[in-house]
Amino acid sequence: MKKKLITNFLWLILLIIYLLVGSHFNIYLFCPIKKVTGLYCPGCGVTRMLLSLLKGQFYQAFRYNPLIFITLPFFIIYYIDYLYALYKNKKNKLHVLEPNIWYVLIGIFLIYGILRNIPLFDFLKPTTI
Repeated sequence: MKKKLITNFLWLILLIIYLLVGSHFNIYLFCPIKKVTGLYCPGCGVTRMLLSLLKGQFYQAFRYNPLIFITLPFFIIYYIDYLYALYKNKKNKLHVLEPNIWYVLIGIFLIYGILRNIPLFDFLKPTTI
């Protein structure tokens, strides 16, 4: 279990390094869905959102991807609970709610992905201030 804990922390550190190095050299991965279809996926703008959060630009982070920005505290709490359960070698407390939460989130993300490509909902597209 300690190995999983260390692996998770390494992934988090790699993510931060990727964001910082990418911002310095302006090299990021492109969204394959946007590249192939021209449509915004529910995750478009997440890299820029995370980078804005690291810089303390919360409003800009919200503009890049409002849904991920709003749900980020949930993911952070869930991840902390998961890491704590790994550390204590127990099941995480949120485990009981897990299937229902994920089904609802998947539904919300699918609807969001559709809405952000409809002209009436242009405000959901990743934008700069």
